Amino acid sequence: MSKKYAPATERNREPIRQVLKEELPERGGLLLEIAAGTGEHAVYLSNAFPHWQWQPTDPDPEAIASIAVWRDEEGGANLLPPVQLDASASEWPVERADAMLCVNMTHISPRAATKGLFSAAGRLLDPAAPLIIYGPFLEADVETTQSNLDFDASLRARDPQWGLRDLSWIDAVAEANGLRRTARHAMPANNLMLVYRRT
Repeated sequence: MSKKYAPATERNREPIRQVLKEELPERGGLLLEIAAGTGEHAVYLSNAFPHWQWQPTDPDPEAIASIAVWRDEEGGANLLPPVQLDASASEWPVERADAMLCVNMTHISPRAATKGLFSAAGRLLDPAAPLIIYGPFLEADVETTQSNLDFDASLRARDPQWGLRDLSWIDAVAEANGLRRTARHAMPANNLMLVYRRT
C-alpha cells in the first residue's frame, strides 16, 4: 500500500496548527479527524499535540491505507489506527469525542456529508468541545475571489453534488443540530477555519 501526498498540506498545516492551539481545550482528550485524506495532517498535528489522542477517519479505503502507512512511518503513540467512516452515515462507529476536526471535506462531498458531520457533532461532543472545519466558503458580505469562483465551477463540473458551501447554510445546519459558530479564522489562500460548539 503506498502513502499518498496532498500538495496543499505543507502549505496549510502550520496555520491550522496555530488555530488548533488557540481553540483546543488544554486538557487534551480524544480528537476525531473526519475525512483525514492522505494522513499527512494527522501525523503532523498529532505530533504537535501529543496530549491528544488522535483518531483519523476517512470513507475511502485507499485513504485509510495511506493514513496507516504515514502512521507507521512517522506517527507517535497518540496517533490511533485509522477507522473507515462515512460522514453522511446516520450512525458512526464512535461514541464520544472531545474535539472534531474536518479539513477540506465540505466542498468535495455531497451536502449529506456536511449534514452528517454536524449531526454527529451534536451527539458526540460536550458543550465546550469544538467542531473545527477548514476549507473555502462563500460569504454573503465578503467578496468571493475569482480563484474561488473558478474552483467552485471546476468542482461542480467534476461532480454536481460538490461545490463551495455558503457560510449561512453551514451555520443553519449547525443550528439545526444544536451548535453555533463561536469563531471564524481567516486562513491562507482564501480559506477559513470555522469553530462550532453546542449551545
